[in-house]
Amino acid sequence: MGAVGGFFERNGLLLGLYLLFGVGFWILVLIVLPQLAMLDLSFRHNLPPSLVGGPDDVYTLENYRHFLVGNPGNPDRLFLFGWDTGIPFNTIDISVFFRTILAALAVTLFDLLLCYPLAYYLGQSNIGGFGRIFLLLLVIPYWVNEILRAFAFRILFGNSGILNFLLLNLGIVDQPADFIRADVALYAGLGYAYILLMIFPIYNAIESLDRNQIEAARDLGSPWWRIHWRVVIPFAKPGIVSGCTMVFMLTAGALAAPQILGGPSSLWFTQIIYQWFNTGQNWARGSAYAVVLLFACVGLVLLLMRLFKVKMGEIGK
Repeated sequence: MGAVGGFFERNGLLLGLYLLFGVGFWILVLIVLPQLAMLDLSFRHNLPPSLVGGPDDVYTLENYRHFLVGNPGNPDRLFLFGWDTGIPFNTIDISVFFRTILAALAVTLFDLLLCYPLAYYLGQSNIGGFGRIFLLLLVIPYWVNEILRAFAFRILFGNSGILNFLLLNLGIVDQPADFIRADVALYAGLGYAYILLMIFPIYNAIESLDRNQIEAARDLGSPWWRIHWRVVIPFAKPGIVSGCTMVFMLTAGALAAPQILGGPSSLWFTQIIYQWFNTGQNWARGSAYAVVLLFACVGLVLLLMRLFKVKMGEIGK
């Protein structure tokens, strides 16, 4: 009761109840219950509405089996080093799944390498009004809808776009580069879409770092890379993990950017989920695929947190 009493003492009874109700409603109604409903649906058969709740509406693993094996009438087979193992294997869906996960990791690493120097500069420099203007310039483009920003990137990287126009006029290339087919536009668009979610958690962590620790390391003769490796990064590790988690989860679950910026061969796993829900009208199988993506992303994030020895409570600070 001490923690609860202290919470109401700090915020007051009415505000405390409002905060508890708002957070509880957000977590339970908007997150937990829909995920549980989707999990339950993933173990069901795809039945017409008239048969739902009847004797045929039973639990099954068919949707998850389809993800692993594919169409039982014409299954693909697992090949190892060119040898046909004879094992049924859903080559297309599983390859798209792993390509999506690897691409999300690549986008996360790209955003981390780009945002860490900016966050360090903003957090440890006396930049005053210029810093506030710089942060405002980072935020303003996100007033525009995500879909409109994705189309702006398609215009920027298109065959007749601004980037190709500059490359051709500068004589760097002889013909327009196909940035769409090469997935350059897709990765650039995804990296830009969630860049603020990377820079602000790192900035908040580095801003609270005592500068005397950095000065002491410099006075002791440490080079700049060792100062960051031994002083700054360990202190900012919760912010780094928080930013990486949000960027990775949102990139792996992105749909608008892959639909607009993706090339012919850049199928995203969320597009397969979308096709099952809409084109295929198979919500049970779409739910199973969504559950696979959700648990894989959460499991990978928890594994990385364990490897880097970051606790959940540290991220929430």
